[in-house]
Amino acid sequence: MGAGFIGKGLTIINDSGPSKHQAVALRVGADHGVVYQCSIQGFQDSLYSYANRQFYRDCDIYGTVDFIFGNSASVFQNCIIQARHPAGGQKNSVTAQGRSDPNQNTGMSFQSCKVSGDSGGAPTYLGRPWKQYSRVVFMESELDGSINKAGWEPWSGGFALKTLYYGEYGNTGSGAGTSGRVNWPGVHPQMSIDEASKFTVANFISGNSWLPATGGGQRRPLIKTHIS
Repeated sequence: MGAGFIGKGLTIINDSGPSKHQAVALRVGADHGVVYQCSIQGFQDSLYSYANRQFYRDCDIYGTVDFIFGNSASVFQNCIIQARHPAGGQKNSVTAQGRSDPNQNTGMSFQSCKVSGDSGGAPTYLGRPWKQYSRVVFMESELDGSINKAGWEPWSGGFALKTLYYGEYGNTGSGAGTSGRVNWPGVHPQMSIDEASKFTVANFISGNSWLPATGGGQRRPLIKTHIS
């Protein structure tokens, strides 16, 4: 929770397994928080990106149901996002972002990441709306073929489908095709470069003003501040 927290080179595991339901491995609520070269391993709700401005770089994040969730303003760069095999009958959802008010400056942005679904065949989606104004963007990332063609999963009936914001820009891989995406009003499968640029480190979390102060040498993460 401490402002300016930096975690580097850590492996953080909750090994309770898929049958135990919610089991957080790491909760981050630090403003100007940085998680760098870490491995976060769990099943349901592995990473609770709770609140404030956060930056994740060169991390491996593993889980099943809603395994990156919360209501922070977070950017994930050059991370490996890996869905695992869930409990019987469950679907995997990479994100469950919890923005509950349109005035909240929160959301999740994934840039230059590699996203893989469950090799065991369980359906894997990019996200579902935990709260009414859920906001998630995947851009310039590699999505493998196990990502469901619909891309996004509903939470319950028509809840939040008109008020959420889910965007994709410049993704690659066999799961990146957008022709089969859900056609909810809040889904933007082909964002413009101007719109995608709003979700960069510089613009979304004002990272240019605080990330350089995270230290020098190997402690400081590399930062991509723009759209290619």
